[in-house]
Amino acid sequence: MSLTDTGENRGLDWLTGNSTTAPTLPLKVALLTAAGSESSAGTEVSGGSYARQNVTFGAATGGATSNTGLVRFSDLPAATVTHMEIWDSAGSPVRWWHGALTSSRTVSAGDAIEFAIGDIDLTLS
Repeated sequence: MSLTDTGENRGLDWLTGNSTTAPTLPLKVALLTAAGSESSAGTEVSGGSYARQNVTFGAATGGATSNTGLVRFSDLPAATVTHMEIWDSAGSPVRWWHGALTSSRTVSAGDAIEFAIGDIDLTLS
């Protein structure tokens, strides 16, 4: 996954001592049917019982981290999920990360999508 423009700017501000801004936890995974970019959000899944799901990440090593728990989306609407984004839980949520799934996933109404421990990777390089 790649940082959004907001994530890049806040990271640089923090690293240069210009801000102590951090995401408001918990972080949330959003599923998308069309890609976003660094500057704009993609098209989020809607319908069924879809809702963004909490995700936690372990301490980074080697410039990378992965999710530490199962992330499950249940009772989805019929859709082809191609991308995901990571948002925080601020009153006006901030989008931090965006990226494509390794392979798109087509689901029928009522299906679920799961991401096992270690399936969601964040890297800085």
